[in-house]
Amino acid sequence: MAVKKKLSESFPKALIEEVHKWGGMKQTGVSLRYMMEFGSKPTQRNLLISAQFLHKELPIRIARRAIELESLPYGLSRKPAVLKVRDWYLDSFRDLRSFSDIKDTKDEQAFTQMIKMIKVRHNNVVPTMALGVQQLKKDSNPKNMYPNLDEIHQFLDRFYMSRIGIRMLIGQHVALHDPNPPPDVVGYIHTKMSPMEVARTASEDARGVCLKEYGSAPDINIYGDPSFTFPYVPPHLHLMVFELVKNSLRAVQERFVDSDRVAPPIRIIVADGLEDVTIKISDEGGGIPRSGLPKIFTYLYSTAKTPLDEHSNFDSTDAMTMAGYGYGLPISRLYARYFGGDLQIISMEGYGTDAYLHLSRLGDSQEPLP
Repeated sequence: MAVKKKLSESFPKALIEEVHKWGGMKQTGVSLRYMMEFGSKPTQRNLLISAQFLHKELPIRIARRAIELESLPYGLSRKPAVLKVRDWYLDSFRDLRSFSDIKDTKDEQAFTQMIKMIKVRHNNVVPTMALGVQQLKKDSNPKNMYPNLDEIHQFLDRFYMSRIGIRMLIGQHVALHDPNPPPDVVGYIHTKMSPMEVARTASEDARGVCLKEYGSAPDINIYGDPSFTFPYVPPHLHLMVFELVKNSLRAVQERFVDSDRVAPPIRIIVADGLEDVTIKISDEGGGIPRSGLPKIFTYLYSTAKTPLDEHSNFDSTDAMTMAGYGYGLPISRLYARYFGGDLQIISMEGYGTDAYLHLSRLGDSQEPLP
């Protein structure tokens, strides 16, 4: 078998040196509140300032990830899928660094088109990295791997958290160009988002997946104040609720599939606190044994069958491709933590599971930069 080329052999030496130089620079975190206030006036001048910031910030973040992809344990860096991801990061770094300084609106518009392309290039990073981990698991003796799985897990946490940040910054900048934004929308942020409404849509989407897979689906009841709103990023919340409800539906469906009893409904409660908005998703799907709880937030464990293989075609969106390879929960928790929230799972084996999704409503916390 041909030995995979090392980084220095497949990319010019000067580029690699520059990646290391930029990877050593300091990242600058932003808060939800800052993005909201800055984006509320998307004048040409503000869009220019935003583009100049991204022109300097994105290469730092992308370089750091490219360097880390080079030095993963157990030969993970050499797996074909991981090499592919690394090449995407290096190509994006090169594109950003070859773009000259942004001086006027014409430069800003060209830069915006380029970062749009970068965002599309990285669409399938999550499933491709998952495939790399599968390749590692397939080729390794589990006994040798398990002592230091923590190292891979911590890397993936940092890697995916950084990816959420990069996509948020690019997406926010691109969305500010919308000439007719809907009312109360600033880029990706909805300043008066109804958590009840997002929870309803996400639940319906998850129920659709369950109906397709099993032919039936438990009911979902949502409780809370329908008029309550707060500033947040609706696609992030949709992704988290979709994932949690999908897990609950699957657990209930599988527990009651051969039962004479009607499957009990899943309950979603939206609570508005001073610091946090909390969404609780409760099911009677039989729960998770206590010994299994530590595993649910790792990237190397899934109760569902794995849909990945070497020939997987990743054309669907991130939210949908999460199913089945154990990434839904750990990635949902990263999305919650990105703006200062969290996700906790409490289980009662033999009965069911409660998921508590905490969303910080203060909006002041800085991005947790790895």
